[in-house]
Amino acid sequence: MTQTTGPAGDPPYLRIVAALRRRIAEGELAPGERVPSTRQIAAQWGVALATATKALTTLRLEGLVEARPRIGTVVTTAAAPDAAARRRPSTAPSITPDTDTDTGTGTGSDQELSLDRIVRASIAIADAEGLAALSMRGVAARLGVAAMSTYRYVPSKDDLVLLMADAAFGEESYPAEAPAHWRERIEMGARTLWSLYRKHPWLAQIGSLTRPLLLPGLLVHGEWMLDALDGHGLDPTTLFDIHVLLYSHVQGLAVHLELEANAEAATGQSEDQWMDSRSHVLQELVDSGRFPTFAKLVGSFEDGYDLRLDALFELGLRALLDGLTPVVEG
Repeated sequence: MTQTTGPAGDPPYLRIVAALRRRIAEGELAPGERVPSTRQIAAQWGVALATATKALTTLRLEGLVEARPRIGTVVTTAAAPDAAARRRPSTAPSITPDTDTDTGTGTGSDQELSLDRIVRASIAIADAEGLAALSMRGVAARLGVAAMSTYRYVPSKDDLVLLMADAAFGEESYPAEAPAHWRERIEMGARTLWSLYRKHPWLAQIGSLTRPLLLPGLLVHGEWMLDALDGHGLDPTTLFDIHVLLYSHVQGLAVHLELEANAEAATGQSEDQWMDSRSHVLQELVDSGRFPTFAKLVGSFEDGYDLRLDALFELGLRALLDGLTPVVEG
């Protein structure tokens, strides 16, 4: 565990800020390079996640770091060493509460708090670090308010996640004049949903087909798809089955966006690096002689198979619609 340095009276998050600021000033953390995540900071310095989040938020408000979706928090290009060296902990008063304990009761900017700010800050955390990194205390720290302030607006993390999902799904809508052909409408709806999952990969992790999310923001997309299929003589069960099938194709592929991001964060390896580290296992399977078709296909790739989720989404959507055309139009 790392012991932070600095004045004995400084709260823990300011000592972490000072240490990271020094690393940036000395060039140890260069522009564009990732800084430790909230979980890494919590483990390294032995502090709560909320304290780690507060430290990164301070650096972000100073302009030294920025959160990038699916990458994490990185040093900004404007964080020149001489500018970073001149920064002092007192440059971030807006997020300094009356106390820095985990059960802090400081007021910070509580008077400016709103449900919309809480939801937007939560989405930003989930986009950058994944849903597992989200906590009510972490959101409070990011907003610079007392640890319990968010509970005045949202009773629990589960409730917060539903509000986040509703807001995220609501970021896209559809034109008043829909395409005339049902297939064009379905393609537009599926691609719109895919773009939202691309933007917010955590969305695909929070609902299932058997226990769907009953959210107005999501139902806007469902209404678009159902209306495209309606009026073609389909019985209600078949119509809804087709809708669920199409939705499952989008969500089923989107699940892997967050899974891959989490795996990369946990292992420190990209998808290609992970596959390279297991090349000997792959070669053993190929050489075993038990899987001749698999071995033949693997051997036909000059640079290995490139799994492209966007291409698979389009391929699957086209195949589904080709197969469904005689059902819808029959």
